[in-house]
Amino acid sequence: MGRRPSRCYRYCKNKPYPKSRFCRGVPDSKIRIYDVGNKRAGVEAFPLAVHLLSDELQQISSEALEAARVTANRFIIKQAGKDSFHMRIRVHPFHVLRINKMLSCAGADRLQTGMRGAYGKPYGLAARVSIGQILMSIRTKDANKDVMVEALRRAKYKFPGRQKILISKKWGFTKLSREDYQAGLENGTVVPDGNGIKIYGNHGKLSSYFRRVAA
Repeated sequence: MGRRPSRCYRYCKNKPYPKSRFCRGVPDSKIRIYDVGNKRAGVEAFPLAVHLLSDELQQISSEALEAARVTANRFIIKQAGKDSFHMRIRVHPFHVLRINKMLSCAGADRLQTGMRGAYGKPYGLAARVSIGQILMSIRTKDANKDVMVEALRRAKYKFPGRQKILISKKWGFTKLSREDYQAGLENGTVVPDGNGIKIYGNHGKLSSYFRRVAA
């Protein structure tokens, strides 16, 4: 018996049903890699961020997430090179989908119980997303903007429902705008830390402040 189409599980009808000690025998998620590309690149290397947003309240299967990741990754590598970007899948499929299996072989009517005891067995995994939630993010150089937008446009076809592509005003995957990021670097409140940043406030010990200024 093949997989059911995702339209059977598209809408958030029931409560979240995660894997637990009560819900056992859950199959593995199809998507296992959430960060691809040049993920070790520093925060300075990729100032531009492009996001793919969900425009519906729905469930997205792990198969769809993996298909979108592969599609976008393959297109960007072909157009811009494998070290020109860092892509991150921002949703995780924790919700367990169930199926009430029906027998379709000869003599099944003797064995089947119809809707008696219809609570299904674990069948797959899906991510529950809301309106405006980010599905995928890519950070890159400003020169690659058009390639990233096209990659996310192609990835949209792997998802049900409607999505929007957003070009962020923030610096990379940080929460600061470009102006605030540059100003923070100059006055010492922002320090690059891998592919993210550390933000130092005005509170704390004087000794740690002097140590930071001396460095």
